[in-house]
Amino acid sequence: MQRPYAMSRTLPPYPRPSWRLAHRRWMTLIAMLLVISPLMLTGSACVSRPPRPWASAAPPPKHYVNASAPVAESLDLWSPFGTPSRAWSMRERSPEWGHLDRAALNIQSASAMIVDERGNVLYAKNPRVVRPIASVTKLMTAMVVLDTGISLETPIRITADDLDRLKNSRSRLRINDAVLTRRELIMTALMSSDNRAAHALGRTTFRGGTAEFIQAMNRKARALGMVNTQFVDASGLDPRNRSTAEDLVKMVRAAANYPLIRETTSRAEMTLHPFADGAALHYRNTNPLVRSPEWTVEVSKTGFLNEAGRCLVMQARIGERRFYLVFLGASGHLTPMGDSNRVREWILAGSRLTVAR
Repeated sequence: MQRPYAMSRTLPPYPRPSWRLAHRRWMTLIAMLLVISPLMLTGSACVSRPPRPWASAAPPPKHYVNASAPVAESLDLWSPFGTPSRAWSMRERSPEWGHLDRAALNIQSASAMIVDERGNVLYAKNPRVVRPIASVTKLMTAMVVLDTGISLETPIRITADDLDRLKNSRSRLRINDAVLTRRELIMTALMSSDNRAAHALGRTTFRGGTAEFIQAMNRKARALGMVNTQFVDASGLDPRNRSTAEDLVKMVRAAANYPLIRETTSRAEMTLHPFADGAALHYRNTNPLVRSPEWTVEVSKTGFLNEAGRCLVMQARIGERRFYLVFLGASGHLTPMGDSNRVREWILAGSRLTVAR
């Protein structure tokens, strides 16, 4: 009986390559690797690393974020300060501002936060207390509209659906008479805090109307890391629109990436013609600091409800630096502006003290 695999005995032994042949094969393989490796590394770098804003003289800015995108994609904005947004975070203890006497800053607003462009917290008062934010909401409304890429030149008529039936606030945009482009509605909502303009934006941006718009606002908030924020309307009239000073720093910083928001919220006044007869409406910014020669305001929004008190959020330059200022729950009409001026003097005095040393 033949053994299993007996045929294997008849096969000749596998010839062993000489050391010269083996040496030649190794040298050939090494030479191929030396040629191919640089090409692989170069191609990998070109594919995996996004272009940096400082890599060319005129980089194409990426202004808008998809409101429905996942968080990782939504934070792919480049900040106007040359730092990737993904790496930016707030740091509560920074030696850079250790010379400032926080006890000397008498802030009157119920909640406040002052943060520099690098994320260093200069001052915080009740920064994580959740409060109604009133018309500060409209910054998120504008961002969500711009995120969609929808045409800003589409004319939109103000209708009875845009009436404020919750607080009965007034507006000069007459029902069924006023027609503005979507761009003009954004400008009117931001600069003069017009509630009908904001509601019209929420009503007409998505096929699902206002309900779908509110969902997009809350998705955007989550994408920006605003963990203690909720939106229930596009205007801020509902006191259930709530956030914290800490979350609003993130929102202001995101809003600064939108040229239309920067341009509109930093200008002092404008004139529009929303009526068929050509009658003009003149608007002034609700933040008087944009008209002050002492201030360089780059982004701002005010807000007021009885439940929210007086609110103000800003991105502004003080001295040679850029700062985020958030004031919530102030009782007096001009208290947020007074707090802003106190912060400005506090920072400038501290800077002068540092230079003197």
